Amino acid sequence: MTIVSMVLVAAGVFLLLTGALGLIRFPDFYSRMHAAGKCDTLGSLLILTGLASYQGFDLAAVKLLVVAVFIFITSPTATHAIARAAHRNEIPAWTAEDDA
Repeated sequence: MTIVSMVLVAAGVFLLLTGALGLIRFPDFYSRMHAAGKCDTLGSLLILTGLASYQGFDLAAVKLLVVAVFIFITSPTATHAIARAAHRNEIPAWTAEDDA
């Protein structure tokens, strides 16, 4: 159980670091939102699942899994709402012509 927990937490940390790198490297708002939304959601879920499996089956693990479900529902919804608001406010998207 400990090895599985460590692998899940390490994978989650890797995804969070990848998302942070995407926030720095991607050229426009929409690409950055994509990196933040996907990596943060999955990274958080992996970390919380790893912590819950390390904890064993008790009340703390159930609470961690409830938080994971909450993040799984709210993070993509918030990312979509922010991206939609940006689109409605006509924030321009990056195109290949912008690099030329």
